[in-house]
Amino acid sequence: MTMNYDFKKHISSPIFKVIAYSTMELGYKSYVIGGYVRDILLRRPSNDIDVVTVGSGIELAKKVASHLPGHKEVKYYGAFGTAMINYKGMEIEFVGARKESYDRNSRKPVVEDGTLEDDISRRDFTINALAISLNQEDFGTLIDRFGGMADMEEATLRTPLDPDITYSDDPLRMMRAIRFASQLRFYIEPESFASIKRNAGRIKIVSMERVTEELNKIILSPRPSVGFKLLDQSGLLKLVFPQLALLKGVEVMQGKGHKDNFLHTLQVLDQVAEMSDDLWLRWAALLHDIAKPQTKRWEDGTGWTFHGHEFRGSKMVPKIFAAMKLPLNEKMKYVQKLVQLHMRPIILAEDIVTDSAVRRLLFEAGDDIDDLMLLCHADVTSKNEEKVKRFHHNFEIVQEKLKEIEAKDHLRNWQPPIDGTAIMETFGIAEGRQVGIIKNAIREAILDGVIGNNFAEAYAFMKEEGKKLGLSVVKEIQEPIVVANNGPVPNKL
Repeated sequence: MTMNYDFKKHISSPIFKVIAYSTMELGYKSYVIGGYVRDILLRRPSNDIDVVTVGSGIELAKKVASHLPGHKEVKYYGAFGTAMINYKGMEIEFVGARKESYDRNSRKPVVEDGTLEDDISRRDFTINALAISLNQEDFGTLIDRFGGMADMEEATLRTPLDPDITYSDDPLRMMRAIRFASQLRFYIEPESFASIKRNAGRIKIVSMERVTEELNKIILSPRPSVGFKLLDQSGLLKLVFPQLALLKGVEVMQGKGHKDNFLHTLQVLDQVAEMSDDLWLRWAALLHDIAKPQTKRWEDGTGWTFHGHEFRGSKMVPKIFAAMKLPLNEKMKYVQKLVQLHMRPIILAEDIVTDSAVRRLLFEAGDDIDDLMLLCHADVTSKNEEKVKRFHHNFEIVQEKLKEIEAKDHLRNWQPPIDGTAIMETFGIAEGRQVGIIKNAIREAILDGVIGNNFAEAYAFMKEEGKKLGLSVVKEIQEPIVVANNGPVPNKL
């Protein structure tokens, strides 16, 4: 493969010629290294180019920029001795060749100038230690000091140095090994994986932000279960995501065992991954049963139960997101909502689908109803094919009912046609408990189908509810007018 593979065609862009010329001007030696080279072999498009030079990366970047049309801006990162140029959609990072030494309590290395061999040997895996020369005398030649091409052919992840040194120096590399195995479907070489097991405890010196960054990439893999099973087998899972590790195992009582909720969760995650590449929907799949260990009970005559796991799970989501340094914004609320509601369509599918139940589901799910239904389809993992068919058929009935009710009542992200201001003006009362009682009664009446979702019916109902509380109408109000693009229209949903 090395002899027959033409790397020159992959560095034929003018930018590489400019780097080569600038290298010659400075009397340096420069190489494209790492992910860009690996992705050439994987036939994956890549716009991130890492250039290592035996010299100053910052000086090379300046020289390259001076030869580019319009003198491209160079971003400098002096503390790291690196510089970056954006050119025609490509991000090119320049760094001087270096060697590193590590303090045991930190993954931040002491950096010194080094040779190309020093720089290549500090890479995480042999497949990332491949380099292509940008030098005049051997432009386009592959440099492979550690057998990276053979490992590419064998789809194997191996460290250039002793894996205990590689992983102990920078423990994040253990997460990266598992992430690459999951993303690329590569095999972690046995001694390397044994080293991850030995060094798993070292992950504690890595910031949670960096760990979570790798977790997110595992979650976005084509089959995320590959990565999570490796995290479990390596001993890393219980350290970086203990709540998920608690889902493992099956308890048996009176000959009855529940399903292994860890394996079930991974199957759900894989099934969601087949249908959506949305990171947060995949997080919802990963967390949908997260509270089952805390809610597991044995009931004579019934068997194993997990009553209320969806509500308990939704309360766990903010704590998990905070611990993992995930965003505590609408993304977290979205995951929390799906975890809390994931049983509702299942319950509907097992029972008679009433308009009232569908209205409530639409009201609570809002614009996330389609994602919720996708999650529920993925949540069916029974080995009983008839049961799976029945559930999917019933879900389709629920979805048809959802479409029908939505077309008629427009309840996505719905607000009742009577608000608190209208109630206070009509009865001449201040904000307080009575306003809340009436608002709640109107909402429930519409969701139950007692009255229609319109101002007139809701206003008449409001007056009747006011009478029950001993209130009298002091002012009749008119239906509010909202301005649409084509002029004033009644405020109806």
